[in-house]
Amino acid sequence: MRNNTIGSLIWLRLMRFTNQSNQMSNSFLKRFDLTTAQFDALIQIRTFQPLTQMQLAEKVTVTQGGISRMLDRLEKEGYIVRKQIWKTKTISLTEKAESILEQAMPEQLAFQSSFFEDVLNKEEQQTLYSLITRVHKHSQKKELPLE
Repeated sequence: MRNNTIGSLIWLRLMRFTNQSNQMSNSFLKRFDLTTAQFDALIQIRTFQPLTQMQLAEKVTVTQGGISRMLDRLEKEGYIVRKQIWKTKTISLTEKAESILEQAMPEQLAFQSSFFEDVLNKEEQQTLYSLITRVHKHSQKKELPLE
């Protein structure tokens, strides 16, 4: 790791934290019979419904193939409904999903917030948020290198 730049070390740390956080969230969300990816999808659907599968795929960190399987399971479990509106199939939440989110969302947000609130004061949290937001916005503008 001697040749790593501070940027690569930050990236590695973020990757490790994200992986660990997702694993812990998966365990935490088991009580609601949800995974972190499903929770994220339900939150996105709730926020932007009705939306298409492609629109949802742009908002979550699941592959196109993975999102199809996830939506099949969420529909089978009674969390979402898919409706055909002319040529477009849209996704919306059911009352069952709304009910689960009413319980799960405050608990999941408190759980995730504790990672930061337990070790950072308010000013440090705001600084970290600003810095990560700036890096994220910059990354969205970057073009991928041609293969």
